[in-house]
Amino acid sequence: MPLVYSGRTGDDEPVSAAHERARKIKPQFTEGELVRVVSAQHQAEAEMVQGILLEEGIPSMTRRSAGFDVPDMLAAGRRDILVPASGLSAGNLSQSLEDLAQLAKELENLAQLEKDLELLKNALDLAKLSLQDLADLHKCPNCGKVSKNPGGT
Repeated sequence: MPLVYSGRTGDDEPVSAAHERARKIKPQFTEGELVRVVSAQHQAEAEMVQGILLEEGIPSMTRRSAGFDVPDMLAAGRRDILVPASGLSAGNLSQSLEDLAQLAKELENLAQLEKDLELLKNALDLAKLSLQDLADLHKCPNCGKVSKNPGGT
């Protein structure tokens, strides 16, 4: 008979989501005063940053930034991400934060490209209009008179 049980006892499985998160934390990153490492635009972004840090084994917490501590704002408003001082020494922390900053810049660029694409679509729709359609754009809705000056009769 073996001295070690070879089957699963269920002790290894996390009891709750909080227990599962706690098992991912590396003890060497849990010591020291809390230090602000990054600021997020809103709660969802703060939770994403916390998830990235947790995957590296670094515990973190969020708090509302100064000036945004208004309960009526709910999930809106800036959040500070705090980690223990020993978590700052993690080699992957700075790389993860740089990657996060790069992703934020790419998201801003994508948002601008989306606005530009919408503007180009509108311009293409106008370019497809026939001369008659363009002339109708300058007609007075009341009398039907065609104006040489757009917006006036």
